[in-house]
Amino acid sequence: MRRTAVPRVRPGRRKAFQRRLLAWYGRFRRDLPWRRTRDPYRILVSEIMLQQTQVERVIPKYREWLIRYPSLEALANAGRAEVREAWYPLGYNIRPVRLRDIARAVVRRHRGRVPASREDLLALPGIGPYTAGAVLSFAYGQDAPILDTNVRRVLRRVFLGDRTAPRDRLLWKLAEALLPRGNAYDFNQAMMDFGATVCTARRPGCPECALAGLCASYPLTAPRTAARGTAGLKSHDVKAVVHEQDHPRDPAGQRAAQEHRRIRNLRRVRVPAQRRARLHHLEDAAETLHRPRGGRPDRARRDGVDPDAAGA
Repeated sequence: MRRTAVPRVRPGRRKAFQRRLLAWYGRFRRDLPWRRTRDPYRILVSEIMLQQTQVERVIPKYREWLIRYPSLEALANAGRAEVREAWYPLGYNIRPVRLRDIARAVVRRHRGRVPASREDLLALPGIGPYTAGAVLSFAYGQDAPILDTNVRRVLRRVFLGDRTAPRDRLLWKLAEALLPRGNAYDFNQAMMDFGATVCTARRPGCPECALAGLCASYPLTAPRTAARGTAGLKSHDVKAVVHEQDHPRDPAGQRAAQEHRRIRNLRRVRVPAQRRARLHHLEDAAETLHRPRGGRPDRARRDGVDPDAAGA
């Protein structure tokens, strides 16, 4: 793949992209529980849970978590073992500990209120550019761009071509340039939904695509292939933020991914309570392999596969 610079988007094309995407979202948006709130804590919980986890698995755990920890203060007072057990069986058990640490930092530094500035959010442990943008746009209604797996794929295919390999900093600039002022919430949600259900990684629904007339990559699939692929989208309905510690090009990351798959397969069998501690230990070992050396985990991605700094 060749490196390329982000092109200048003409105003007419930018407006057409915004109009068509938002019109599509108005018809096909998913009804998700975290879209019925603007509470920053609930938005934050959903974003951490959705890192590399399918939406349908997150929904029941999201509701259960908020019953158990209805506020930042309640979560900040919880113990490490307690939050890990409450998180089960979502996996990646460093996430609930990280979320608890964020809650403690917010209570200590910001009097229990999730900050509404990018700088303050990025200063919290475990929050990177994607999560910061999600909180700012979804909770506070600010014009903040986001860049996750799905958004990256849509931008690259529509504006640059499927065979390009742009750097993340260029895609962040493109995401910001396309953002309709005053409507970042719907636009960002629409980008993620479109990438999760239409512009999917393996079988994009090109024949039915609302952006086909604007897309530099159209068509990527033949009509028959797309028709088969659009029927079952669950396999692609994964939240934008692939976990920050996912490094598929790194040998250690590949070993960690294999270990996670093995653990996921184990979860398909009912696991006795007394064995969960051992399962958690194995996951932590895989997390350690996954974690790049040095720096904050969510800001350490260099492979361009995904977000929270490259979250998710």
